[in-house]
Amino acid sequence: MTEFPAASQIHTTGAAQTAAFGRQLAMELSPGDLVALSGDLGAGKTCLIQGIAEGLGVTEVVNSPTFVLLNVYTGRSDAGTALSVYHFDLYRLATSDELEDIGALEFFDDPQGISLVEWAERMPELLPARRWEIRLEHGATADERTICWQRTAGDAHGEKTE
Repeated sequence: MTEFPAASQIHTTGAAQTAAFGRQLAMELSPGDLVALSGDLGAGKTCLIQGIAEGLGVTEVVNSPTFVLLNVYTGRSDAGTALSVYHFDLYRLATSDELEDIGALEFFDDPQGISLVEWAERMPELLPARRWEIRLEHGATADERTICWQRTAGDAHGEKTE
């Protein structure tokens, strides 16, 4: 298997390939990581998260938490221990106070969990500086997507130290 780059992009030609990329990315994630996803409506954020969740051992049906803001799933770490998978959707939030009110910062800092955040571009100031940033873009056809990612470095919420 080839090394997974800290920053790159790929093109997918359907939902199956987008989910497969998610499963591949899941192998790179460690407890405490956060994946910040951005992209237009219908760009494939939830499809990618479904692949990540599958790769993390989640067996439940994974749907976007647009109206409930957060879904919590149980997966497993590489060591076989239980791993909490937090799936956030920030689309309907108007202020960062709303995100703080649901305890998101505690979830983001959970050393035994992985946070997956849709519409992360709405409140980047609340996200840990150390995170995976993924942008999904529509392609030339209805099924094509471009997925760009980078692993950022940092030491505190909102402070990058690259």
